[in-house]
Amino acid sequence: MHIKTYWDNTKSPLYSFLFTLPLFLLYELGIFLSTSNEMISMRNGADALLRQLLSALGINGFYWIGMVFLLGFIIVFWLQKKFWEHMEIRGKHLLLMMFESIIWALILYFFMSNVNILLMNPSGRIIIQKVTLAIGAGIYEEFVFRVLLILGISGILGFVFQWENKYKKNLIAMIIAAAIFSLFHFIGEFGDYFSFNLFMIRFFAGIVLGFLYFFRGFGITSWAHSIYDLIILTRITTD
Repeated sequence: MHIKTYWDNTKSPLYSFLFTLPLFLLYELGIFLSTSNEMISMRNGADALLRQLLSALGINGFYWIGMVFLLGFIIVFWLQKKFWEHMEIRGKHLLLMMFESIIWALILYFFMSNVNILLMNPSGRIIIQKVTLAIGAGIYEEFVFRVLLILGISGILGFVFQWENKYKKNLIAMIIAAAIFSLFHFIGEFGDYFSFNLFMIRFFAGIVLGFLYFFRGFGITSWAHSIYDLIILTRITTD
């Protein structure tokens, strides 16, 4: 297997779509199997934020955000059609992406463990709800704080300051998105009390995830985030 081929193909939107699809389906299945009252508290923060934005546009309901998310991925999937003839979907690539995601998750876990800070605080009442939340965080938090925010902020910076260097725009956008990602953990009923040290630790984690997104794509970043949360969940429930 050619390393460059693996590296280039697996960070593409096509591989990200295929690789992330099981996470999305597992999360939505967990939501579907829950009662309406449970769903209100189970939806992760980034997911809830997206639902509020849709609600402001007159689109209400628990399942609309999942449908919009899936539709967006399908659109990206089809936009990549012109590249399909130059890209072969290989099962061993998807398997290696899983192992790579585990490695990145372990690196993030050991870093966060050394500073005694966790990125997630599972709020579900039973284990299946906590697992659902852990899976969803990887998808929706990365979608909001890496894909949408970095893309949006980069576009705004380019328009306002007339910057043409995409690396400069993306780097600054990633830093701003990481700050918003950290601040988001202090908002809402299940948010933490604000502390500058806690903010900086999560801000750095956002930078790490941002670099991972740029270098390895949305799929691996989402899985690494979800696996990290599942490791934390295992540690919390077995202590």
